[in-house]
Amino acid sequence: MGLFKPLQDDTGGQIMLAVLAVVALLVPLLNLVVPESSALHLSTYTVTLLGKYLTYALLAIAVDLVWGYLGILSLGHGAFFALGGYAMGMYLMRQIGDRGVYGDPVLPDFMVFLNWSELPWFWHGFDLFWFAAIMVLLAPGLLAFVFGWLAFRSRVTGVYLSIMTQALTYALLLAFFRNEMGFGGNNGLTDFKDILGFDLQSDATRIGLFLSSALALALGYWVCRWIVTSRLGRVAVAIRDAEARTRFIGYRVERVKLAIWTFSAMLAGIAGALYVPQVGIINPGEFSPLNSIELVVWVAVGGRATLYGAVVGAVVVNYGKTYLTGAFPEAWLFALGGLFVLVTLFLPQGITGLISRFGHRDGAGAKRGKPAADRDTREESTT
Repeated sequence: MGLFKPLQDDTGGQIMLAVLAVVALLVPLLNLVVPESSALHLSTYTVTLLGKYLTYALLAIAVDLVWGYLGILSLGHGAFFALGGYAMGMYLMRQIGDRGVYGDPVLPDFMVFLNWSELPWFWHGFDLFWFAAIMVLLAPGLLAFVFGWLAFRSRVTGVYLSIMTQALTYALLLAFFRNEMGFGGNNGLTDFKDILGFDLQSDATRIGLFLSSALALALGYWVCRWIVTSRLGRVAVAIRDAEARTRFIGYRVERVKLAIWTFSAMLAGIAGALYVPQVGIINPGEFSPLNSIELVVWVAVGGRATLYGAVVGAVVVNYGKTYLTGAFPEAWLFALGGLFVLVTLFLPQGITGLISRFGHRDGAGAKRGKPAADRDTREESTT
């Protein structure tokens, strides 16, 4: 229990939200107001990249909620992210209409190419944004509910549950690769034109998507913070630390797990829905188990069981990925593996834990005149 901060301490979260607010104000100004000839101008490509990082940060919070506070190491949250992305991608495909390559007003191009005669039943309704928004939540939420109900009711825990989540996302990967599924097969869904009538290629729309991602991240953090500081969150932490004891004193452990697990999946679906219009494509590769493993690395690097640490880890790791895949593409996976090993061995609390430790040493320790190591040990023993 010494690895985790008290739930009441949210200084890091407030700092993260303040930084997010400043970024949300500066990015539109630097992109739309500052002329392109200026060194301070922010390109639309950079805006899109930052928006993508924010969706990843929201996804990382969803993972930290179940791993950091519930003790469930999910290796399949990429599946919920991809399902939310596919729901939004289906809406965007329906908005293309007769502007596609084949000019069919109803069928997406890949269906015309595969000689489909009519729109599948599960595509109906996706021409309406409100319906697609519901499916962004319902598709990953329903899958998580069914999976969680079966797994938690059977009391599957630990590494066995982690393997099952990874098997789930791999099964979906194989299924969505098939053309018969009606989701574009290997190529997925792409060539989007607009969203809610706004051109996806315009700078103003890109800024709107960026701000939507920032707002979703802030709201997602607030809701998750409310959950972990509520009675439900305290019970979740008790389950994480001593599940058998929590069940023995009368709590319905399975219900608590199922509620938080399902909400986390829906949050991941929202992240996927915001991701797709910004990157312009969704394909079965998003279901890759490797993607879900990367999510765990983000949270571990930033700091597990802090929520704001997950945001830090997602941004830092993905910025490193952007740089290394461009400069040294063959070295990225080695760097990712090495980073995870280093964090596990030397930074079990991640980046935020390291910063917090130095802050305590320079602050409270100096005021009290006591060794920082003794103070850290005492604080951890009361956690």
